[in-house]
Amino acid sequence: MEYLLHLAILICIYTILSQSLSLVAGYSGQMSLAHAGFYGIGAYIAALLSVNLSLPPVHNLFAAMILSGAIAYVVAKVAVRTIDDYFIIITLGIQVVIYSIMNNWQTVTNGPLGIAGIPSFSVFGFEFDDKVSFLLLAVLLTVFVWFVLSNLMKSPFGRILRALSEDEVYTKSLGKDVAQAKVVSFVISGMLASIAGVLYAHYISYIDPSSFTIEESIFILSIVIIGGMRNLLHIFYAAAFLVLLPEVFRFVGMPSSVAANMRQIFYGVALILVIYRSGAMKLKKESSIG
Repeated sequence: MEYLLHLAILICIYTILSQSLSLVAGYSGQMSLAHAGFYGIGAYIAALLSVNLSLPPVHNLFAAMILSGAIAYVVAKVAVRTIDDYFIIITLGIQVVIYSIMNNWQTVTNGPLGIAGIPSFSVFGFEFDDKVSFLLLAVLLTVFVWFVLSNLMKSPFGRILRALSEDEVYTKSLGKDVAQAKVVSFVISGMLASIAGVLYAHYISYIDPSSFTIEESIFILSIVIIGGMRNLLHIFYAAAFLVLLPEVFRFVGMPSSVAANMRQIFYGVALILVIYRSGAMKLKKESSIG
C-alpha cells in the first residue's frame, strides 16, 4: 500500500507539471524546455525557507510561486520576441542556467550535495507526515491546478490563447495583444509548476539538482504531447502511464537500470506515433479542404 501511495503522489506531481506546461505548449504555442527549472525553483525555495528560516510550508508555497512568476516574467519578456525554434533554444538556455545555479551556488544551495532535513508539509498545525494524508494534499493541489486552468480556458483570456494557438496573425488582426498573452500564460505556467516543486521537496525531504535537469523538462513535455496538448484529462492519463511504466517492468523482473532505459524507449516510440498521427490528420484535413 505504501508503494502504491508513493506512485499516486508522483502521478499528482507530474500531472501538475504537465498540465501547467500545456498552458504554454498547447494554447499559446510555445514549446518550453525550462519547466523543470521552475519545478526546481519551487523545490529549492521550499527547502531553503523551511530549513534555514523555519517558515511554514504555506508561506513557502506563496514565496515559490511569486519568485517563479517573477523569473518567468523576465524570461518571457525576452523569449516572446522570438518564435518557434528560437523560443525553444532560449528556454533551453534558461533551463541550463537554473540548473547551473542549483549545482554551483554551494553557499546557498549546497551544490550537488543537495539540501536534507526538509520538514513535512503542515497547515495550521496539522502535519501531512504520512503517505495517506500527503496524497490527499497532492490530490487537492492537483484539482486546484486543474480548476484554475479549465476555468482560465473558458475566460476571455483563454479564448485569446485558443485563437493564438490556431492562427497568430489572425489573432493580431483582431486587435489582440498577442505578446502580452504569451507573457501572461508563461508566468502562470511557471507559478503553477513551482507548486509541484514545493510538494516534491516536502514529500521527499531531500532535494538535489539531479531532479531538475533538462531530461526532466523533456519528460514533462513528452507527457503533454502524448496526452494531448490541450486535453487536461488525457494529460493526467499520460502522466500516470509514464510514471507507472517502469514499475510494470520491475514487476516482471526487469532490473531497475534496464527498466529506466525501456521507459525512455517506450515514450520515445509513443511520441513518434502521436506526432505521426497528428501529421496524418493535418494532411487529411488540408486535402479535404483543397
